[in-house]
Amino acid sequence: MANKKEEKSNNTSEKETKNIKSSKSKEKPTKAENLENKTKKNNHKKINKITVIIISIIFLIIISVIFALMNITNENILNNISIMGIDVSDLSKEEAKTVLNDIINKKINEEIILKKDDYETSITPNQINANFNIENAINEAYNIGKDGNIIANNYNILFTMLFGRNIDCDLQYNTESMDKKISDISAKLPNSVKQSSYYIEGNNLIIVKGKQGVEIKKPDLEEKIINEIKDINNNSEIIQIPTQDAVPTEINLEKIRNEIYKEAESAYISQNPTTVHPSVDGVDFAISLEEAEKILSEEKEEYTIPLKITKPEKTLTDLGEEAFPDKIATYSTRYDPSNLNRSNNLSISAKKIDGTILLPGETFSYNQTVGERTIAEGYKEAGAYAGGRVVQDVGGGICQTSSTLYNAALLANLEIVDRSNHQFLTSYVSAGRDATVSWGTIDFQFKNNRTYPIKIEASAKNGVCLMSIYGIKEETEYEVVIQSDVISYIPYKTIYENDSSLEEGKEVVEQSGYKGCKSETYKILKLNGKTVSKTLLSKDTYDAMDRIIKRGTKNETETNATEENSKNDIQKENDIEE
Repeated sequence: MANKKEEKSNNTSEKETKNIKSSKSKEKPTKAENLENKTKKNNHKKINKITVIIISIIFLIIISVIFALMNITNENILNNISIMGIDVSDLSKEEAKTVLNDIINKKINEEIILKKDDYETSITPNQINANFNIENAINEAYNIGKDGNIIANNYNILFTMLFGRNIDCDLQYNTESMDKKISDISAKLPNSVKQSSYYIEGNNLIIVKGKQGVEIKKPDLEEKIINEIKDINNNSEIIQIPTQDAVPTEINLEKIRNEIYKEAESAYISQNPTTVHPSVDGVDFAISLEEAEKILSEEKEEYTIPLKITKPEKTLTDLGEEAFPDKIATYSTRYDPSNLNRSNNLSISAKKIDGTILLPGETFSYNQTVGERTIAEGYKEAGAYAGGRVVQDVGGGICQTSSTLYNAALLANLEIVDRSNHQFLTSYVSAGRDATVSWGTIDFQFKNNRTYPIKIEASAKNGVCLMSIYGIKEETEYEVVIQSDVISYIPYKTIYENDSSLEEGKEVVEQSGYKGCKSETYKILKLNGKTVSKTLLSKDTYDAMDRIIKRGTKNETETNATEENSKNDIQKENDIEE
């Protein structure tokens, strides 16, 4: 019994020991169990993170696609975008263009004041053909958030929304015009440096020595002007002209000789294609360079170097019909040959014009060709308009030759450079077809805009003033029609002037009245009988010429007194003679 009890006790003790060990093992896992548990937990966390990231990416992709699609279909520029500092947010391309053009047009017509001490001048962007390339800038602004992939577009959109975007415009301008403008300003600056210069006068080369002074720093001023133009949102500020001291370039006689040297060349015509080559005078120093250098060694402001001028064997005039085979245009007007003084003036002015040759691009000046109208030149007094009346003036009537030539030039389809209408209508051409001239004030000019030289043949005799233009016909020669229309007439007024030399009640018409008018003149070009173009040449106004009537104011008492005084004077003369 005792052994059974003891055995039972031992069994119980073993069970308790096992239970204690078992409970201890549950409370404290082994290292292997710990590692296994950690691995399981980490894997679970990773799975959760990956799941979150995947869901987030999918969400962002969905949002980005929706965001990008919304902006791709947007027809306007995004918000927070400006061009040259001008807000173009939420504008269409055309709206942005209108806004920019309005501001730019104002800017390019705005004067930029340039100043140096007391000297002041100005320049406008228009004078240098300044122009902003707004098309590219507008396209760049419009394409933000539209022209890349979804990620790039969204980045650009978000960046623009947060920080904004300003786009510059390329400024283009004519560098030659800029250089010329700055050179002109530099030449006009007080105390500006004067470079040495030269010109040919007759058979002499005149060299004018330069003077020390100041000159504009061209790159610096150009940069300041361009920056001022680019500052489109602000009013122009005064720019101080940057200058520096300068001395004139030394006179280089060898360089000058090379520039003026020419071999004499006769005029000739080449074929296929037909080309007229004008004559050239030969030019060279008449002395050696050493002798010319000795002249320059003297301290003078001006030097004279003698030249040797060699005339060519043939000029264009010598070529005759070969150079001017075709009559391009002709026009004639009539005058009263019994008015000897007026006829004389017409004849002299026509002879001055006759034979004039204009090369392509050259401009004819009536005043330079005819010269001053003086008694010494053979002109006489004849009727001319002045002060609203017909008066006697030396050279009166020569406007008929200028008007006749004007019509010939029109019919030759030449470019009219300078032309003015008379104050009153003329008797020899209709309204809108006259060209008045006056020495020193009013000139008539036209340019030879044809391919070949032209020659003017002019005459005034037997009551006919005739102007003809000869040359070589163009490949396409237009028929020219001049159309002059009177739009309205201006009635004349009658003016009475008291005249104490006429008996009271007696009236004498001193000047007949003539209506004035307003006219429009057109040049019509035709080809094969069909009208190609119709161009307005001029709109002219001709004043009405007042009718002037002298009205006598001398009464009978004054008449008798005058007669008595006359008798007394005669008696006194007789007494003296006796």
